[in-house]
Order: sequence, then C-alpha cells, then structure tokens
Amino acid sequence: MRSYWLWAMGRRLWAMGYGLLVVAAPVGAARPLEAQRFRGVNGEAALSAPPNPPYDGRFTYARVKFTQSCCMMGDRYWDVKWGHDYPEADQHLPKILQELTSMRIRTEASVIVTLDDPELFKFPFVYLCEVGYWLPSDKETAGLRNYLLKGGFVIVDDFEGPHWFNFESQMKKVLPEARLIPVPASHPIFDSFYRIELGAYREGNFGTPPEFFGVFENNDPTKRLLMIVNYNFDVSEFWEYSDTGYFPIDLTNEAYKLGVNYIIYAFSR
Repeated sequence: MRSYWLWAMGRRLWAMGYGLLVVAAPVGAARPLEAQRFRGVNGEAALSAPPNPPYDGRFTYARVKFTQSCCMMGDRYWDVKWGHDYPEADQHLPKILQELTSMRIRTEASVIVTLDDPELFKFPFVYLCEVGYWLPSDKETAGLRNYLLKGGFVIVDDFEGPHWFNFESQMKKVLPEARLIPVPASHPIFDSFYRIELGAYREGNFGTPPEFFGVFENNDPTKRLLMIVNYNFDVSEFWEYSDTGYFPIDLTNEAYKLGVNYIIYAFSR
C-alpha cells in the first residue's frame, strides 16, 4: 500500500511542478541513449553549482566534494566523480522527505561541502559517492573523523568491485580502529520508517545485488551507526532518474524508501 502511495505522491509532485513523476519504462522498451548513466556531462554540473545557501536550520541535502585520483585533461575534469547524479538526486530526495515527514526541509537548494570545511558540521547528514577515486588530504581525513565522532552521518554510495580497496584504505586513515561491518537486515536503519526488504534491491544497470556495510561506534553493531555504505549499488541514480521513466516504478520506489530510512535514522539516533 505504501509503495502505491509513494508512486501516487510522485504524481502529485509532478503536478505541483516539482518534476518528480515516477513512471515505469515499457517492458522490453529500449532505454533512450540520452538517459544513460550520466544525465549531465559526467557530473560536471557540480562544478558550476550555485553558491551554498546560508544555513537556516532546515534539513539540507549535503554532498561531499573531494580530490579525485583520475579524469583530468589539462586543468579540466572530463568526469567529476564526486558530482555523479547531481543536481537531480540532491533535489528529488528532499521533495519526497517534505511530503512524507514533518521535518523542515530545504527543497529549493542543496549544498556542496569539503570535509575540511567548518561548515560541514552544520549538516548532520552528508552524501559521499564514487569513493574508489576518493583521495582525502590529512585535513579532510581529520575533518571526517571529527564529523563522525561528533554525531554526523554519512551515506557512501555509487562504487563497486575493486573500488572497495581504495575506500577501505582511506577509511583506515580516518578511523584506524574502525571496521567495515556488514549491516544485517534486522538493523533499525532498515525499519526506521519503511520496513525494508533487502532482497528487493538490485544495481540499476546490471542487476547485481548490493551489499550494505557500516561503521559503528566502537565497532559494536548494537551502538550508533556512523556511516552506511552501499557497495555494488548506486541508490542516488534511482533518485536522479525518477522523473524520466528510465527505471521501473517498483525499483525507484524502493530506492526512495531506502533514502527516507537513512535520513530518518540519522536524525533519530
């Protein structure tokens, strides 16, 4: 019932001018070339993002900008790894949250922050993607460590395969004693708003099952979850394309459920 309601709410958002209609692609239909993985130019929209709006206490979607290990041609990026799925994903999830919750949500803008920016601590949640190419400086490493230990929550998303090894290596610099622990289906993050059935999730383009890992306080899965890690998965790509029909309704709805649960968990623990 909730899945239908979420889809119907997407129709309502579209009618209100938010551009969030969730529709199913026809069975067997070819996916249009222009709707392939990067709607923009491989995340370059993030490079020309408007200035961050002033902090006003509302929930604001925050994305981490970082130094990356690849994809420069001269002084120009040809693939901005940290900007993948921007700005659509950063716009769409807050609009869903606004309709579902009583939280004060900023829907007209999102922010982009670096891990060594003092402004980071104004945002209790941040999104970090493509960590196979993430190369934090010593200051950024310290900033993320302090952010996590002081109550911040991080969603790590959109990486796969051997990219795990760089992420694991960088996390050892952030929290040397921390372990990346599988998050079981029984964990409260999967029941903080919707009851999540993990078997419903598949990577959008190749259909592989994702794995979910976490960084826990004192490496104790009964204590606070500091970071949720979507491995072999890209949940924000479903949010990005939810107004195009690129992914089927049921997969898009499940992706929104996961995002809603992540945010509710982050704000209630």
